[in-house]
Amino acid sequence: MSVIESEEHQALRAAVAALGVKYGRDYLTNAVSSGRHPAELWSEAAKLGYLGVNLPEEYGGGGGGIAELSIVLEELGAAGCPLLMMVVSPAICGTVIARFGTEEQKREWLPALADGTRTMAFGITEPDAGSNSHRITTTARRDPDTGDWLLTGRKVFVSGVDTADATLIVGRTADARTGNLKPCLFIVPRDTEGFQRRAIDMELNASEKQFELTLDDVRLPAGALVGDEDAGLLQLFAGLNPERIMGAAFAIGMGRYALARAVEYARERTVWKVPIGAHQAIAHPLAQAHIELELARLMMQKAAHLCDAGDDIGAGEAANMAKYAAGEACVRAVDQAVHTLGGNGLTREFGLASLITAARVSRIAPVSREMILNYVSHQTLGLPKSY
Repeated sequence: MSVIESEEHQALRAAVAALGVKYGRDYLTNAVSSGRHPAELWSEAAKLGYLGVNLPEEYGGGGGGIAELSIVLEELGAAGCPLLMMVVSPAICGTVIARFGTEEQKREWLPALADGTRTMAFGITEPDAGSNSHRITTTARRDPDTGDWLLTGRKVFVSGVDTADATLIVGRTADARTGNLKPCLFIVPRDTEGFQRRAIDMELNASEKQFELTLDDVRLPAGALVGDEDAGLLQLFAGLNPERIMGAAFAIGMGRYALARAVEYARERTVWKVPIGAHQAIAHPLAQAHIELELARLMMQKAAHLCDAGDDIGAGEAANMAKYAAGEACVRAVDQAVHTLGGNGLTREFGLASLITAARVSRIAPVSREMILNYVSHQTLGLPKSY
């Protein structure tokens, strides 16, 4: 792994940045205010090969990896128009299906995920489990007469279920040998009988809505199971590592957008004969924010490299660190950007105030910073487990 970006990655970054500038934050803001999915940007990104850049070429993808997909999301974010469903559909679900899906599942889903004509949501979080995936109570059992699967349980904070064609649901099945429950993944089409959704009333403005899901003996064919019934955590981590890396990309892009607006303002705003950016009280915090975002990107790139190399353990550690660093850097960058603009930072004209709430998400989801610190203190430093 080189710490200097390759010419191919630089070219990809420049091309996606140009697409992002074409749409920009106003486009995304208008989509949110009208309650619609940013379909035009999604379609053009797909047409240019960006949505499926991480998926295998034989199934219509670009043959790259999470390293390339994270560049796409970061640059769209830096232009003010990130696509949250990129985290879920091609990154999590596409990666899991490409790695563990049956040939039939790959043929059905990967080309459509790559060209943007279909999307898939991801359901793991539960009301009573939170960050403790071992307490997931959504269970799957076989119908002995038909061989079908029957899923029962609840999920919360699932993004984009209303527009996604299916949701990849994390359930648990009983191990025939031990009786212990182990995680398994199932593709649940949106209109499946017994699969119900309720929108969660969020103060966070986003084009992707959040939902609570109820599965009441949802009947699925045997072919809905993704991968091996006995693979357990291996398949789950194959999706969670890209989720954390893409979460970092989302946060870095948002932080860069806010920082760029603040730097532009600091160059032009003059109060005492010189631009306010000439004063260290303004300039130094912005420089610090830039440094922290760059450092977070380096860790994200390391995580993406390990993920694409198939090092799930190494990628798990790096992805958690990247997500932590990016979330912290994003929150500080947005806060400093708003502070730099003063009262203007809270006006609709400059478009920064809404990022205050959005930036907080990067500290909370897809995993909280406290759980990341638990992971690092226990798994990396070898300290006693506290949870």
